[in-house]
Amino acid sequence: MKENIYRTHHCIDIDSSLVGKKVTVSGWVDTIRDHGGILFLDLRDNTEILQTVSNDDSLFVGLAKESVIKLTGTIRKRSADTYNPKLKTGEVELLVEDLELLSPSLHELPFSIINSKEAKEDLRLKYRYLDLRNEKVKENFKLRSDVLHFLRNKMYDLGFMEVQTPILTASSPEGARDFVVPSRNFKGKFYALPQAPQIYKELLMVGGIEKYFQIAPCFRDEDARADRTLEFYQLDLEMSYVTEEDVLEVGEDIFYDVFTKFSNKKVSPKPFRRITYKEALDSYGTDKPDLRNPLIIKDASSILKNTTFGPFRKSTIKVIVVPNIGDKPNSWFNELVDYANLIGMPGIGYLTLMEDGSFKGPIDKFLSDEERQNLINDFDMEVNSVMFFIANKKLRTAQRFAGLIRDELGRKLDLLDKDKLELCIIKDFPMFEYDEVNKKLDFCHNPFSLPEGDISSFKEQDKLLDLLAYQYDFVCNGNEMASGAIRNHDLNSLATGFEIVGYQKEEIEKRFSSIFTAFKYGCPPHGGMAPGIDRILMLLKDEPNLREVQVFPTSASGFDNMMGSPSELTRSQLKELGIKIEVKDNE
Repeated sequence: MKENIYRTHHCIDIDSSLVGKKVTVSGWVDTIRDHGGILFLDLRDNTEILQTVSNDDSLFVGLAKESVIKLTGTIRKRSADTYNPKLKTGEVELLVEDLELLSPSLHELPFSIINSKEAKEDLRLKYRYLDLRNEKVKENFKLRSDVLHFLRNKMYDLGFMEVQTPILTASSPEGARDFVVPSRNFKGKFYALPQAPQIYKELLMVGGIEKYFQIAPCFRDEDARADRTLEFYQLDLEMSYVTEEDVLEVGEDIFYDVFTKFSNKKVSPKPFRRITYKEALDSYGTDKPDLRNPLIIKDASSILKNTTFGPFRKSTIKVIVVPNIGDKPNSWFNELVDYANLIGMPGIGYLTLMEDGSFKGPIDKFLSDEERQNLINDFDMEVNSVMFFIANKKLRTAQRFAGLIRDELGRKLDLLDKDKLELCIIKDFPMFEYDEVNKKLDFCHNPFSLPEGDISSFKEQDKLLDLLAYQYDFVCNGNEMASGAIRNHDLNSLATGFEIVGYQKEEIEKRFSSIFTAFKYGCPPHGGMAPGIDRILMLLKDEPNLREVQVFPTSASGFDNMMGSPSELTRSQLKELGIKIEVKDNE
């Protein structure tokens, strides 16, 4: 084997067994310390830090931090009173005999490497290559590599075949804006980056690839937030001849095994709890509930249907009962009122049950004795418990507000066990939902999902809103971790679904010509799902956002400060692509 001219050892391999041996190490200058005329240099490589010292005091003079150097010398034992137990190399040091400057660091650092996580995010991302030198930052990507290795092996063990599908594809209506790429050879036409490999993986089922997977890059032109970025990766998988339960069991194995292997937290036992979409909205106000929070939303609409309190009349009225908080100070409740206003609620009502069985609170004067007693009995109220009221004319809005209040109460009361990964499966999503903005029906989930019934028999709009689909999400600690469905392999049913949301039959067959042609040659029933790699890592590392587990992400605004993208094209590039840029005056 050819001798490495840059190193004989990594820092982590150097210990007392090498005392008296000559070694060569390479890495970055971490720190230089002057101890009364004796200079110490800490060398950092990808594995550890090693203290070095030289008898020639001038050897280290002038070296800038983060310069890359090669050191050759002899390992010697440090005196017992200078051991550094925080380092695996802490009992020894390198007496340097030769130093070679491999690459100088010419600029003042924009932030401290060891404290880079304290710098502003935009600055960290601009100099991400420096940020990655921080061991705590790098740990995320060591874990990412280990998790991907584990997942690939698991999928192979389960009999799946890994297949890479194209990145340049056709635009597809999957719920978000596409990123588009202009074609040079086909002027005026565009490729699209895949939001997901949806059509390709279904075509693989038609092609007889019975169990497929890939670590798939996905691209969606959406506004970024903590749990959403412009590009992300998912473990995309699809199987033929399966039922919904078959896919859910594979998903349970994946999540349970990866979380138990890479986390010390308590993980939900298999099988995970199944919750219908309707139950999730009714009890938690969201289709991605955090089950660590014990609070449950209840409905008081029937009890208060004849109320004289104006804001509650003809409204959906949701309540949340919290025990033993009636003695909280007014300031605590005022903070919750402020939060309610922040999320768009006109206010939030609440009542405290007193020892004599009466209520304390401004809403009490509007209640009848029967309503008071029914509230106490139906919701198992105890003395010193507080009932919060959330009301709105629209059911879904009332549910959403109640879900947000439930989450805020969970945070304010510290009800969430931070040492648990609580998983559940949300299923039985509606096939369609009503789009209030465009005043029409739209797909609730994936447009290629199989309806739970004959779609052609649901003629009226109200009936169509009752039509469920074989669609499911995996949820953990309030985060959507995976989405999936049993696919609709019936062409007539599939076309009818698209026609219901406003597509013409000719447009459907043209836009999805590949799938509408392929299915005519025999398509096995199939289904799948796609666990989000970035969100798995986000939970494993308790990171606040996805950008912390992506090696070169854009900023929250979607701009890449490091690469300077998106960027302008030159006139010659635009001409070659047949594109003319028109900027409006108000832009």
